[in-house]
Amino acid sequence: METINWQDFKAKLRANPNLTLQFQYADDKWVDAAYHITEIKQAPVTSVDCGGVMNAWTEIIVQLWEPLNEQQDRAMNVGKALSIIDLVEKALPLNPNGLIKIEFGNTAFDTRQMLPKQLVINGDNLIVDLRADTVQCKAIERGGSCGVNDKGEECCTPVAQAKPKIQLKNLAVSAAPSCEPGSGCC
Repeated sequence: METINWQDFKAKLRANPNLTLQFQYADDKWVDAAYHITEIKQAPVTSVDCGGVMNAWTEIIVQLWEPLNEQQDRAMNVGKALSIIDLVEKALPLNPNGLIKIEFGNTAFDTRQMLPKQLVINGDNLIVDLRADTVQCKAIERGGSCGVNDKGEECCTPVAQAKPKIQLKNLAVSAAPSCEPGSGCC
């Protein structure tokens, strides 16, 4: 699944400030119109994968909250969401290349971080279509293996690097004078 970075997400919002901002978290399941953006987090992630390679990236996590017993006919306007973003970015400059995630849960849906699959304009609405993130194996993405491969190699071996071949020289064959045992030259 393609991911959306913070810069592209924000640009889509800025291009549509008068639309209503809706979040769809599953087929025919919508975040309630009374939702609040309660927090925007910037999470630098550093990891070492199963192939022994260090990785680093940044995630920008927008947290949504559905208050209980609060009714609202219409969801937040994109312009209001942008004012929250501007307030956050005055205190915390957000990495424009950070991977955007939306954190949400309610009484019927366990809290999780989801990826915006796409942002769709439908009438007066800007719909953020959310889908579950998936687990990846970075070793496989680099051409390594994860699990046992057809050669019987076990989990997550790094890609084998070819060792340079070295030329051996026979030092015994030399035209230069050499020292013989007992000759007194040493």
